[in-house]
Amino acid sequence: MKPIDGMEMTLISDRLIGLIDTLLLCLGLTMTIAAIAPLLESVTAPTEQVRGAIQRVLRIIDDPELRGEMRQADRRTAIRKVAHELFDYAEITKRSIGHHWQQRTAAEREELVTLFGDLLERTYVSRIEVYSGEKIAYVGESVETDQAVVRTRIVTRQGTEIPVDYRMLAHGTRWQAYDVTIEGVSLVANYRSQFNKILQTGNYPELIKRLRIKLEERTDPTDVKARAANN
Repeated sequence: MKPIDGMEMTLISDRLIGLIDTLLLCLGLTMTIAAIAPLLESVTAPTEQVRGAIQRVLRIIDDPELRGEMRQADRRTAIRKVAHELFDYAEITKRSIGHHWQQRTAAEREELVTLFGDLLERTYVSRIEVYSGEKIAYVGESVETDQAVVRTRIVTRQGTEIPVDYRMLAHGTRWQAYDVTIEGVSLVANYRSQFNKILQTGNYPELIKRLRIKLEERTDPTDVKARAANN
């Protein structure tokens, strides 16, 4: 796979996020759930965790009281809550930074998680309301102690099948996704390739600068209001 130059996140990365949006919005799911390890018997199955997120997002989008521009901030706040429960932004950030994570101070790690998490979240929220009718099938699940993979396929209106895998970790009584692989392309690996090109020169301030620029591009007044209401 050819890595992406610099911080051009608007092609493969946006495509990945867009497909994640679709994954959370599809109806008519069928699923095959693997046996859960004894250690995790009390934990909701990974596939059920994803299915639950889908149902909640659909209820938010279909709620007549949350429709329209006047309720956009409230609607996006509700969607953010679901996203925070499904995606482990801290783990996604840590794995995307790779071995450079160990070189960062506690304050720098917190800054990275905040900025990168915000970037992923804003990209997600800005796209999730656009749903074009794709369907999804759950084709399998594998669980090993505190890690799991949920395998799915998105079926487009043209009948094309797109393999999508959720990689998840158990946190207490729930699972959270730390990576999504779409057609063999890993969200984390994609960002790691971009970040490594900057951080291998020790240019941490440049990475922060570029993340802030991307955040500004993704920010609108409604996003600011929704985030303030969520804090």
